[in-house]
Amino acid sequence: MINKVVGSAEQAVKDIPNGATLVVGGFGLCGIPENLIHALVKRGVQNLTCVSNNAGVDDWGLGLLLRTRQIRKMVSSYVGENAEFERQFLAGELEVEFVPQGTLAERMRAGGAGIPAFFTPAGFGTVVAEGKETREFDGRNYVMERGIVGDFSLVAAWRGDRLGNLMYRKAARNFNPMAATAGKVCIAEVEELVEPGELEPDCVHTPGIFVHRLIVAPRQKRIEQRTVRKA
Repeated sequence: MINKVVGSAEQAVKDIPNGATLVVGGFGLCGIPENLIHALVKRGVQNLTCVSNNAGVDDWGLGLLLRTRQIRKMVSSYVGENAEFERQFLAGELEVEFVPQGTLAERMRAGGAGIPAFFTPAGFGTVVAEGKETREFDGRNYVMERGIVGDFSLVAAWRGDRLGNLMYRKAARNFNPMAATAGKVCIAEVEELVEPGELEPDCVHTPGIFVHRLIVAPRQKRIEQRTVRKA
């Protein structure tokens, strides 16, 4: 019987080595694998390369790994909410590769689909294109971008079954589906575990064939920016 559920976040990440490349799902603080990140902080794994839309905030998400200096390089599209990220970057302590947001999503998707590279118009004529092959198609200039394949991918889903099938809820279905396929080993955390067959096939966003192990864990779902109307 296939059962990809493991007992804890610590057990799920126990084989992630120093120097690993992690593809991490989430958008801001929405849909991030917070329990798996906490487990990595506890393990003290060093020199990580993290590919993620964002770098969390100072006290949550990937910001926790930045605070403990466990990340060597960030590949991201938006990092504006993390003061520690800014400090390390400006001090030359953190290697950073900025990627246009749509390009980052497609690089993850391409990596998971076995596509080594693709051409996109985003970034042509800017520093994003420096050192990269460019080509003209139908009178428009494009930049070649490489697909991303990580050693591990870490994602967070709403519901899942022991076979690894995952369903994301609303806005948490952001970078998670692409991130899940872009890692050689995919580790997922889910809020609810259901029996195989309970998930409607049309509602499975990540098929279990892409997922290698998962944990069931509660999530805090913190709000990154709270905007309220003045009285």
